Amino acid sequence: MIEKSMTIGELLEKYPDKADILLEAGMHCLGCPASQAESLEEACEVHGIDVSDLLEKLNA
Repeated sequence: MIEKSMTIGELLEKYPDKADILLEAGMHCLGCPASQAESLEEACEVHGIDVSDLLEKLNA
């Protein structure tokens, strides 16, 4: 299960197939070194994305 506290790097390492969902949501900087250490919640805040909505899509 994906949680908002997971880093982007951890999420992509465990669930590489979820990258498309992140890209569709507007997170186009998945390859940036800084994004790898950001939590999903932090990345959502930066990009103006509702973390609860994104978690529903990621965990569906």
